[in-house]
Amino acid sequence: MAGEDPIISGMAGRYATALFELALDNKAVDDVKKDLDQFDTLVAQSADLNRLVRSPAFDADEQLKALSAILVRAGITGLTANFLRVITTNRRLFAVRDMIRAYRILIARHKGEMVAQVTVAEKLSDTSLEALKSALKSVTGSRDVDLEIKVDPAIIGGLIVKVGSRMVDSSLRTKLNSIKLAMKETR
Repeated sequence: MAGEDPIISGMAGRYATALFELALDNKAVDDVKKDLDQFDTLVAQSADLNRLVRSPAFDADEQLKALSAILVRAGITGLTANFLRVITTNRRLFAVRDMIRAYRILIARHKGEMVAQVTVAEKLSDTSLEALKSALKSVTGSRDVDLEIKVDPAIIGGLIVKVGSRMVDSSLRTKLNSIKLAMKETR
């Protein structure tokens, strides 16, 4: 399964596949996804937690102690908490966000959905999200689409959508760079 898509290959893919198979056996796929999404949000929103996760300066014991406190406070228990503790002990916590992304892809495949990675300049409204989902659904041929939204103000406006191996970049930054390049060529 992990060999089918380069996004879920490698170390992160192996860990995500193992977690997915465990969650499937325990009928906890959606519960684990909810907990992983919550943890991913915490890492994305906290510079300190992101530093703890990514920095090799912290040893496994320090990471495990801090992670355990965070998991208790966030209410993340069971299979997800055990998984996060195992990857911390194995010194693989730095790749947790890649593992979460791969886990989402595995769930989407299992449910017959596609995962679209969308980068926007600012948070989308619910109306815009639904419009984007329906547009992607029509492009993918009636498969349900799970959106993975990333906010990046550097793209200035527009959006970048990646579905499978296809990518559409309609960001204002890319358009401005194209105009700049075209103007240089006309000299």
